[in-house]
Amino acid sequence: MDTVTNAYLVCEQTIQGGSKTFYKAFSLLPKQDRMAVYAIYTFCRHLDDTVDESATPKESLAEFLEEFRLFRSGHSINKPLWIALADVFKRYEMDETPFLELAEGMRWDIEKNRYHSLEETEKYSYYVASTVGLMLLPILAPKQNDLRESAIQLGIAMQLTNILRDVGEDAKRGRVYLPKDWMDQYGVTTESLLTGTPSGDFAGLWEALALRAEYLYDAATPSFDRYPKESRRALKVAALLYRGILDAARDNQYDVFTKRAYVSRWQKMKLLATI
Repeated sequence: MDTVTNAYLVCEQTIQGGSKTFYKAFSLLPKQDRMAVYAIYTFCRHLDDTVDESATPKESLAEFLEEFRLFRSGHSINKPLWIALADVFKRYEMDETPFLELAEGMRWDIEKNRYHSLEETEKYSYYVASTVGLMLLPILAPKQNDLRESAIQLGIAMQLTNILRDVGEDAKRGRVYLPKDWMDQYGVTTESLLTGTPSGDFAGLWEALALRAEYLYDAATPSFDRYPKESRRALKVAALLYRGILDAARDNQYDVFTKRAYVSRWQKMKLLATI
């Protein structure tokens, strides 16, 4: 097995272990494209772990960004991620900007743990999620930059979904991504989230933000039919399964503190039957 093929296999194992939803969705792509997606997912996963799994996140982030700089300068780095990503950059018209913007989102996670407005929450969502859509665009829809806006909308919708699913998990890390001005409107205090016993109308707050996410899903969806046939279904599956997390949390009566919302295998089958 050659080095590049082995590097892609490592990336495939990373996405298999990290996101069954994305793995299922993008496994529908032709092999060359899906392996490229796996490499980009692995970049995002490594960057995320650099912040969340390190005892010295600032230093770890700086080291990772230095590796990325060397990679973009043409240096050969003997690690599966960089070997696979080098092949991706060779085969597709990639732009390094969203890769660096994702790193900015990771820097926010190091330096910020409170968000004061929906605008601020959505800016963070752009950095950590829309950027991923922009990384994937040259693979899923080559030479179609007019799809950027819908890719950005879909990324924000997905990140708002993450935020709503992970309120309790994030609170354990001292992070609250829900907009503070919306929290005040619904009588939900930061302290109550941190203790896992939300005050006020938490369900109302949760639903308000979920409706915003669903609005963005709806805004992005019409553009899906403009993607090439090979990637269109994969994108629809990813969006549909991710959006399904919101209904799973509703089924859990908005308990995002002691339960993790996920789309069951049976629910996935029902959702996929609608495509």
